[in-house]
This record gives sequence, structure tokens and C-alpha cells, in this order.
Amino acid sequence: MKTPWKTDKWFTSPWNFLDEARKDQKFASKIKLHDVSLRDGEQQAGLIFNKDQKIALAEKLAEVGVHRIEAGMPVVSKQDEEAIREIVKRDLGPEIFAFARCMKEDVKRAADTGVKGVIVEIPSSEHIIQHAYKWPLEKAIELSIEATQYAKEMGLYTVFFPIDMSRADMGWVLDLVERVATEGHMDALAVVDTFGGLNPHAIPYLIKKTKERINKPIEVHFHDDYGLGSANTLLALAAGADVAHTTISSIGERAGNASYEDIAMALLTMYDIDLGLKYDKIYETAKYLRDISGLQVRQNRGIVGDNVNDIESGIVSAWYYNVKDDAPLELAPYLPSLTGHPETRVVVGKFSGLPTVEIYLQELGLTVDNEGQKSEILAKIKDMAFDKGRLLTTEEFVQIVKEVTGK
Repeated sequence: MKTPWKTDKWFTSPWNFLDEARKDQKFASKIKLHDVSLRDGEQQAGLIFNKDQKIALAEKLAEVGVHRIEAGMPVVSKQDEEAIREIVKRDLGPEIFAFARCMKEDVKRAADTGVKGVIVEIPSSEHIIQHAYKWPLEKAIELSIEATQYAKEMGLYTVFFPIDMSRADMGWVLDLVERVATEGHMDALAVVDTFGGLNPHAIPYLIKKTKERINKPIEVHFHDDYGLGSANTLLALAAGADVAHTTISSIGERAGNASYEDIAMALLTMYDIDLGLKYDKIYETAKYLRDISGLQVRQNRGIVGDNVNDIESGIVSAWYYNVKDDAPLELAPYLPSLTGHPETRVVVGKFSGLPTVEIYLQELGLTVDNEGQKSEILAKIKDMAFDKGRLLTTEEFVQIVKEVTGK
């Protein structure tokens, strides 16, 4: 019997695969990840990649197996344009796209870099056009038609990208998109939640209504302002969207974008959909991003956090040592090796218990036969961790043992 929820590498919930849970899922036969780390990701306040870093990140994404890379916006700077040209030149494997405003000059600059495709943006909610851009509404439509027609003439795969689509009147924005599709050009439509204001329950309806009006591949670009970017993207894919716009570790403007790591791992282990990635490169790539940028993420952030597999609790430490050789997935949804993460480790801190003391004594080759001394060691560990406000090092553990035993 096939058990996609339980393999030798992961153990999620069998409830994910109940017929009732899956009956409305309409996943595309071939889902693509379109990574926007080098464009939207870099728009995170204070985050800057130089040319060499952009190229290196593109190489890392290619090693992971991401299908498309949005390498940047050529009009932003000369350095960005040069980075895009070099990434294209290296022929890394993924399709390379650029980003452009709905302006012919932007599209030309994108085409000149040699990219395969272009994301063409335009404000699409009536209120943002009127208040932020101060345009008459028809101007947005005219610019969209002109720029997308020009992209087609340049031979670019064209994704139309309506900014703030999720806060627009549905009739208005789909009328706009339909006009661009018929009078201009689009190879695909991005459904865009620029300000992360969609809730998960709205996603299937939005994708359904869009597909009823627009007979083009659907891409989704969701932000993470409410921490729902990745979850919303999964729901959109389950509703039939073809391409997910993502970033490494959710970097991006304001709260960031949907995380490719979250989406790829969830699809693999909770939906039995393998995107063909080298999943064991996930942690390495996230770590590289942090190393070159100084970016910090929560240490126990799911999938990419440095300490996500650490165990401090004394009772859980005991459980782990009972299962680690024969049944490690009893205490984890997936093995650390699946994402290339260092193996699980037991750490010493305020919540340690006697099992932790015994584990460390054994691993360090130290002998303490007196049970009272073990309890004293544990008490000192808790006091020191509390005083220092952190985990203890191995050296500090050894020092406590020396103090208690006199050895």
C-alpha cells in the first residue's frame, strides 16, 4: 500500500490524503516555481545584492532546480542590467525573466538583456490608479496594451502583472485584463496580492473566476503581510494555478513574498507533488543568502532556521535518544537530511532535564555515579542558563561537572 504521507524521509498526516480532503484539488500537471528573490526580494528595505551576489544567488537557485528566475529590472541600475545579462549568458538552466513597467522603453531594456520573458506591471485597482499614480483610468489600459504588444514584437514570453489586483473591483480588473489579452498581448496572467490582503478562503473563488474569463496560464504572486503568502499560494495551486512566484526564505518588500522552501516542501510531503528540485540544497541556499546579506531569520523558522532541529526539553531529549536510530520520524515531520540541514542535536539550557545530563556525560566520556550530583549539575545548568539568558556551551557544561564532582 502506498503511503505518500509516510516515507523513509518524511512523516506527515494521512488525513491530507483522504478523498474528502482532496476532492476539490485541481493541481496543474506541471507546476513551475518563478523565483523573484533578485527583484522583488531585493526590494526588502535595506537589502542590497551586488552584481556578483546576484549571479551567485542565481547559480544557487539553478542548483536547487528552480524553474524560472526573475533576474531583476534593467532600468533600476546599470549594475542590475549587467547582472541580468551575465545570468542569461551563463545559461544556468532555469528560464530567465526580467521585470518591466508598462513602458515600451522598459520592455526594450529587458529584451536587450537576452531574457526569455518579461513580467509587465501596471496598477490595476481603480483607487491606486487614481490616488497613487494620479492617472485617468484609461491611461492604465492604454499603456498596458501598448507595452504588451511591444513585448510580443520583441519575442518575449509576456506575463501581465496587475498591481493591487486583489483589492480591485473584480469586474473592473477582469475587464482590464480581458482588454489587454485581446487588444494587447499576454502569454500568462499573474494574479497579484500586492499587499497580502487575501485570506485563504477567498483564493479558490478568485482563481475560478479569473479562469472563467481569462483563457491563459495563471501565475500567482502573493505577499506575506499576514504570514499567509505561502499558504495562499498552495491554495491557488490546488485551484489550478500554473506558476508560483516565490522568494528565498520569504524575502521581499514589507513582510516579503511566499517562500519557495515552504511551498516546495509542503507540495512534496503533504500533497505528493514532486517539483523535481534538489531538496537537499534548500538549507544551503538559505544559509548562503543570510551569509552574504547579513539577513536574519528566526532561528527556529520552519525548514530554513539554523536551530530548527535542536531539542532542549529534557523529556523530548530522552524520547529522541530512544527513537533516533530506529524511528527518527516519530519526533519530526521530515529528516534534516531531506533539506540538507545539520542533524538533530540535543542542547543544554533552562529546560534541560536529567536525560540531557546523562546524554552529555555519555557523549563526553564523563562518569558521574552519584544521582544526587547529577541533580546538582542539572540545577546549576538551569541557574546558569537563566542568568545568561541563553543555551550553554559544551565547555560550560564540562565546567559545571567539574565544580560539582571536583574532578
